[in-house]
Amino acid sequence: MSDIAAVVLAAGEGQRLRPLTLTVPKALCPVGNVPLLDRALDRVEALGLPAAVNAAYLGEAVARHAEGRAHVSVEPDGPLGTGGGLARLRSWVDGRGVLLGNADAYLHDPDRDPGADIAALIDGWDGTSVRMLGRPAADGRGEFGEHDFAGFSLIPWRYVASLPDEKHEVVRSVWRPAEREGALTVVPYQGTYLDTGTPSLYLAANLHAAAGTPLIAAGAAVAPGATVRNAVIGAGARVDGDVHDAVVWPGGRVHAGETLTAAIRVGDDLTVPAALPLA
Repeated sequence: MSDIAAVVLAAGEGQRLRPLTLTVPKALCPVGNVPLLDRALDRVEALGLPAAVNAAYLGEAVARHAEGRAHVSVEPDGPLGTGGGLARLRSWVDGRGVLLGNADAYLHDPDRDPGADIAALIDGWDGTSVRMLGRPAADGRGEFGEHDFAGFSLIPWRYVASLPDEKHEVVRSVWRPAEREGALTVVPYQGTYLDTGTPSLYLAANLHAAAGTPLIAAGAAVAPGATVRNAVIGAGARVDGDVHDAVVWPGGRVHAGETLTAAIRVGDDLTVPAALPLA
């Protein structure tokens, strides 16, 4: 698909996820023991699309992680927003349409492989209209008709070509103008979508990835007698206590006699509480 390129937005500071994002960029936070950025790149690569990633906050870490896998655009003066970040990549896009995705989007469709689950966005595209992945709004009144945005959109070159090279958001420079012109189509997403932007949503995405079972990375150590239930344990973590409905980051530690629940553990003792998702 030489007429379409993918751009994964990974520049955000993740302020709502702090303190998780004080030393790790949001795009590299693991969900189900896979960095969010890798999940997004896996999806667009499965579609056969060349990919670019924008980075700003802790941008060097993002650039190192994406090296050899995607073209990287670093915004040295801080995040330029979704629109400004895309504008900075205009020369790389070079006349193509853009499949634009948020690195912090968690998507899972049990009936389709990553990539195939969003293929409807590009199937039969005429190259002129804006398409957006959407999930049905709970009350039928969403951000865009009956739907809320679900992480990915498809933007024609004509919009990319005119984006201002300054901080701004595509919702105002692309989506809303296209909606007013009658040039916006929402493509319903049949799977699960979470934006992972808060500790509670981040925990919900991890527990969804665990699917009710312990998800324990290779190299993690769980002591005899410790219980791990509906949880994600990262590589190099050590669990001597009990972990229920929680996440232990790579290298994290849960001590003997301790019960970690409804929280994310980072390192030896940083605990970030998070509300459990509704059943």
